[in-house]
Amino acid sequence: MPEHTTPVPRTQVLRAGGLLVFALAAVAVGRVGDVGVTRLPEARAVESLDMTVADRADGAIAISDARDGRLVATVAPGTDGFVRATLRVLAQGRLREGFSREPPFRLTRWDNGTLSLDDTASGRRISLEAFGPTNAGAFARLLEQGRGAS
Repeated sequence: MPEHTTPVPRTQVLRAGGLLVFALAAVAVGRVGDVGVTRLPEARAVESLDMTVADRADGAIAISDARDGRLVATVAPGTDGFVRATLRVLAQGRLREGFSREPPFRLTRWDNGTLSLDDTASGRRISLEAFGPTNAGAFARLLEQGRGAS
């Protein structure tokens, strides 16, 4: 079978190499010089709720204030899917890493208006705005309900 080879022009190889060198140099300059990096000012916590989560026999989850054990909210099966899923992911990650179920989760409102959910056992933090205003709002309601429980 005859071999068919198409030679690549030397100028094309040099151009491709030049593009590769330029891309690597641009990335290096960006990393070293913080070019294109967005930094948010340090935020302060203005409100927080340490909460424990317990599964109930009817499939609901009970969210309680970790300070005094008062019930903050009950999330019925089939409702508040984002709250249920987020808490479940954190709880399963905690167990996979060998941490106890006992330490509370911390829901925090920051002075820049953002909300975060922290696993105090593993140190994981979820920035809730990343999931949109509706989903962040579900957790904001928990903060409001926690205020009323105290």
